[in-house]
Amino acid sequence: MSRFGRTDLPEEQAVAMRKAVRIEIFTICYTTVTIGVVALVLGNSQAMKTAWVEDILSLTPQVAFLVALIFVRRRPTKAHPFGLHRAMSVGHLVAGVALFVVGTTLAWEAISGFLRGDHPTIGTVVLFGSSVWLGWVMIAVMAVIAIGPPFYGRYKLKLAKPLHNKLLYADADMAKADWQTNAASIVGVLGIGVGLWWLDAAAALFISVGIIWDGLRNMKTATLGLLDKRAATYDEKSVHPLIAEVASTLRALPWVADAAVRMRDLGQVFHVEAFVVPTDPRTPVEAYEAASRAVAELDWKVEDVEVIPVSVLPVEADRGVPDDGEPHADGSDDADATGAARGGGGR
Repeated sequence: MSRFGRTDLPEEQAVAMRKAVRIEIFTICYTTVTIGVVALVLGNSQAMKTAWVEDILSLTPQVAFLVALIFVRRRPTKAHPFGLHRAMSVGHLVAGVALFVVGTTLAWEAISGFLRGDHPTIGTVVLFGSSVWLGWVMIAVMAVIAIGPPFYGRYKLKLAKPLHNKLLYADADMAKADWQTNAASIVGVLGIGVGLWWLDAAAALFISVGIIWDGLRNMKTATLGLLDKRAATYDEKSVHPLIAEVASTLRALPWVADAAVRMRDLGQVFHVEAFVVPTDPRTPVEAYEAASRAVAELDWKVEDVEVIPVSVLPVEADRGVPDDGEPHADGSDDADATGAARGGGGR
């Protein structure tokens, strides 16, 4: 409640966000240059063409991140009472769909070329007065541009965690694996050079499958978030520990008999619905307001908190404590938590 509609960030996250914006702008510039350079040496290699298209597609999450920030920073209005934080998830979904659609098209082209028995050829160019096989130029270009992505990919990963930004994490994860695309394109070019024409099609298919896989992963993560899946960590590896922390904080209040939480990820911040069973139904409103402030102060990501009095905890709400009493961190739905919710206010 005390933080409803907030669009500011704590100092640590504000610094991380400024760094994220700078590295995304740098990445866009770097990628734009590589797209232009690769376009000059494409030749007839299907693998090179596929790698080139992937470079173009890699701009999608970067641009989506920067555009989403414009909307995320806007305060709630009557038309959008929860703010526009989900713009980050929408950008994530758009990037995933683009990757999947184009990746599927590229995979079909690679398979079609293989079935037709296309035999691509690579000619020569004149460099510094000498005739040079264009394949060597292709290999040199792909080897050089492969240096950057793994480094700035790891840098983005470090920023994704404090920002709890899944779009930035997806972009970083894709960048880390970019060397595989470059390696595959080099294999395809070498295959043409030694007469193994099918290696080019195989390399193109390998790159296409990677694009499709990235698209599917991004689509799944973004869609589940938009469907109000239970809040998870930025890398989607576990249920977010803040759920258990909120529930335990509320249960520690002297006037609360039991508590459970429904927490959804709005893209970078959380909306929290906290259900509490009061020991006395006459508990004053001020106690609920204080509880809401206490929850909001747990973490900067808690953007909106509602503390709701109930006589029986909702079945769907999460108490954050399995049978052994320890906060759960995996992605499973604990039957014990459901049973406890059905059991009402007693602990």
